[in-house]
Amino acid sequence: MDIFSILTLIGGLAIFLYGMDLMGDGLKKLAGGQLETFLGKLTSTKFKGFLLGLIVTAIIQSSSATTVMLVGFVNSGIMNLSQTISIIMGANIGTTVTSWLLSMTGIEGASFFLKLLKPESFSPILALIGVVMIMASDSDRRKNIGSILIGFALLMFGMETMSSSMEGLKDNDAFTKLLIMFSNPVMGIIVGTLFTAIIQSSSASIGILQALSLTGAIPYSTAIPIILGQNIGTTITPVLSAISGNVQSKRVAAACVYIKMIGVIVVAVAFYVLNAIFKFSIMDQNVSVLSIAIIHTLFNIISTVIIMPFCGWIEKISKKTIKGEKEKSDVFSTLDDRFLSMPSFAVEKCKALVFDMFEITRHSLLEATSLLNKYDKAIAKDIVENEANIDKYEDKTSAYLVKIAGKELSANDSLEVTRLLHVVGDIERVSDHSVNILNVAREVTEKGIIFSKEAVEDINIITSAVNEIINITIDAFVNEDYDLAKKVEPLDAVIDKLKYKIKNNHIKRLRDGDCTVEMGFILSDLLTTYERVSGHCSNIAVSLLEPEIETLETHDYLKHVKADDENEYFDDYKAYKQKYRLPHYEK
Repeated sequence: MDIFSILTLIGGLAIFLYGMDLMGDGLKKLAGGQLETFLGKLTSTKFKGFLLGLIVTAIIQSSSATTVMLVGFVNSGIMNLSQTISIIMGANIGTTVTSWLLSMTGIEGASFFLKLLKPESFSPILALIGVVMIMASDSDRRKNIGSILIGFALLMFGMETMSSSMEGLKDNDAFTKLLIMFSNPVMGIIVGTLFTAIIQSSSASIGILQALSLTGAIPYSTAIPIILGQNIGTTITPVLSAISGNVQSKRVAAACVYIKMIGVIVVAVAFYVLNAIFKFSIMDQNVSVLSIAIIHTLFNIISTVIIMPFCGWIEKISKKTIKGEKEKSDVFSTLDDRFLSMPSFAVEKCKALVFDMFEITRHSLLEATSLLNKYDKAIAKDIVENEANIDKYEDKTSAYLVKIAGKELSANDSLEVTRLLHVVGDIERVSDHSVNILNVAREVTEKGIIFSKEAVEDINIITSAVNEIINITIDAFVNEDYDLAKKVEPLDAVIDKLKYKIKNNHIKRLRDGDCTVEMGFILSDLLTTYERVSGHCSNIAVSLLEPEIETLETHDYLKHVKADDENEYFDDYKAYKQKYRLPHYEK
């Protein structure tokens, strides 16, 4: 094996690993966060958890990715330790799908049908289809499918390149002696563990072993212990992921390690004891690509069957190993950096917090407006505390959204991140205005100011309009109700008119001596606050409607909806104008 063969091997390995990464990334993007959400749902039984782990891992082709998700879920309080153990076992079997796909490279035969099944025959076609889908399509879904096809083709091409570069090894005496050393079970397990820990993927390390087996130089006696070690080595990824996590997430990583180590110890001891008694003849035979897939799968099935009844014991051992009290997860623990590798899922976690912000702000605003009629110190304190809480929501959520924005996002996720960043700012400002309304109510109470009957009626009418606009805005955004969102702008316009009319009414009463200048300052502050609340509601509604009109410019949207006197906007405007009519207003 000369320097050129080594360079070819390195190139083939690079293409193989990149193809595996590209295919896995395309699969995750195609799922659009749905798999992560599906995995995050609580499981009522061990069997359901097992199936969940198996299905999700078979789809995303990585048990490491699944276990890292579980570490994040537990760290965020979405799941608990006991729910993850059966999922991990399912993931261990699900990850064997990759080895079965790679086993197609070992297909041999002269018939046209068998040649057609060989990856070297159809993978170029898949690559071409993938390139066309990426270059000619505007659809994220089709581009993701294209990435999957190209990734698969590169995976197979890298496999073929590696195997062809290593053909000369079967006649190399030094390589043969090295393999004999690895046939020692302990040495083979250690080598498999270390190699897989370095590349952090059992699927990749199994694939490399399969490529090496195509040389016809790898006996079963060498392949079996290496495969066992590869299964232990894959646990390094969740271990590294859990280092910065809480006690519970570290226990999940410990459970991953124990499941694999116990499985390897039990299976290895049983197998080599039986081999010592019966002397299996296959141990000196060369292993095939298909045989490696079978061994890999059988190990994970057998170890799962053995360990599944003892899930409770695994949990207890993990707790004894990683000591400490269960840490209480706060509401922001769902903004876990581990989820940044799954942008769609991370966006969903941000949306959930934004929805919380909406509800807290709605509650504060409605409480604040109620203080205008009857001031209550307990309610006032609640509003101030909510405002401080909303500030934390804004800081944490905005910072996390910026992190997501730095990742490679689909067009939909990118739009969602932009929208949420705008909305978080608007809803925080509405919360600020709740405190402003509270201050107006406090000033009125402390100074003993009594508005005239007409002024009270005017204030009650615009207050009702503001309460309605905050309700329909939040309901529209949370439920993605576009028809409801379209009602915000006409109501905003009515509130603007009400502000103007109420000021005119005050000026008239001022002339008549029914109101004072001091009352005017307070009223003006309240009306300005209401107008700004309404404006922020308009911004939020427009951010929801932007995809429908294909623009990111608020002013363009407002011009669009007001362009035709006969459109829905003016019908709603007239209805709101009648609903919130001021009985004492005179032009």
